[in-house]
Amino acid sequence: MRGKSEEEMKQNGISLHPLDVAAGPEPELLCIFGTGDLGRSLGLRLLQSGYGVVYGSRKPHSCGPLPQGAQVMTHAEAAQSSNLIFICVHREHYEFLTTMEHHLKGKVNKHKPTINNLKKGMYPEANAKNKNISGFYLNCVQVFLCGESGEAKQAVAHLATKLGLTVMDIGSLSAARELEDFPLKLFPEWRLPLSIAVGLTVFFFFYLLIRDVIYAYVEKKDEISYRIMVSLTSKVFPIVALGMLSLCYLPGAIAAFFQLYRGTKYRRFPNWLDRWMLCRKQMGLVALGFAFLHAIYTFIIPIRYSVRHKLISGVMKNNKTTPFYFDNTNAWRMDSFLSLGILGFFLFVLLGLTSLPSVGGSLSWRELNFIQSKLGHLTLFVCTAHGYIYGWNRFLRPSTYKWYTPPGYVLCLIVPSVVLVLKLLLLLPCVDRGKTRCFCLLPGWLPGWLPASSPGQRSV
Repeated sequence: MRGKSEEEMKQNGISLHPLDVAAGPEPELLCIFGTGDLGRSLGLRLLQSGYGVVYGSRKPHSCGPLPQGAQVMTHAEAAQSSNLIFICVHREHYEFLTTMEHHLKGKVNKHKPTINNLKKGMYPEANAKNKNISGFYLNCVQVFLCGESGEAKQAVAHLATKLGLTVMDIGSLSAARELEDFPLKLFPEWRLPLSIAVGLTVFFFFYLLIRDVIYAYVEKKDEISYRIMVSLTSKVFPIVALGMLSLCYLPGAIAAFFQLYRGTKYRRFPNWLDRWMLCRKQMGLVALGFAFLHAIYTFIIPIRYSVRHKLISGVMKNNKTTPFYFDNTNAWRMDSFLSLGILGFFLFVLLGLTSLPSVGGSLSWRELNFIQSKLGHLTLFVCTAHGYIYGWNRFLRPSTYKWYTPPGYVLCLIVPSVVLVLKLLLLLPCVDRGKTRCFCLLPGWLPGWLPASSPGQRSV
């Protein structure tokens, strides 16, 4: 009975039996010259991405621990086993490449993280004959790629994409010298903004030190050096913040007047103005940092000993029979001053957030232009009004000009006021029409270029 049921099951069903599992394809083998920290980290990442890794080393039998699954050979043997080679050695050890010219023919050589950082005459097979060499520089999750061979760059781009990186092709191998300096650069775009910020900070610190502390000691024999730590610095930070913010928008106004004067936008700006405009984002972020310091110092002012002592002394000095006069104008002034300060700081932070790549990348060009231009000038206007209300009418008092020097807030309001006046002039209908005419495409002119009479000169 049992045998009959089994026969019926075989006739009515499908007999199952184990199938031979086909062997998976062999992983692509990649070669890495160098078994140091960079080579081991890169090899581990390649192994995790499904590649095979073979290391080329001067001492294959004593090269230290390597990722599990990787092989190690001599440089010549490793080069013959793969068509794609990573060079992860220091430049002082590049001499061995000159002895491997015949092994590197037809290979895709990738220098990482520095590109083609070879001395003249070294590694001639890569510099002259081997067109498959590719520069490969990794910056966080973005890869800068250069090379002479399109096939080689395509292979490198495919590999980088498989590793989860974004590829940016910057052209031929001639750009390798520029990419070579990338790992050695130290905040190149921040040098000018930081230099200006440090210069302004030092200048206004000593300027206010002379006016507030030294003047009081010399003229009144009053020892108030304790104000240096909080009172003095809390005056310096908003001055520098407003100055840096105004310097962020001043070059745009100057550039607009340059274009109006020339009657066209198809001419380069002067080098100093071009460099100034390229670091406006960094200037704005530095200004935001000083604004944060100003806000923090403002919060701690009420808990200072000197402020509490002054408040208690004032209460004890006024007895109950003396009425306390309420100044309505002064109340409006203080409330407006605080309100504009809070609003200006909020707009300041909003501008800083939109400068983040993750936020700015999600905005359209018109949205980003509105925030950075329209909202930026509104921020400058609010912060400038905050400074004017702080000064109020004190600039009219002769006692304000100690040793015939103006207060610090008077000096810091000069540049923002100039920027706002220039912006207002650019918004006038007569000036705005001329600006629009400059931006229109004239007959015979190509977008982004000068007329044919001035070849080779690019626009900004």
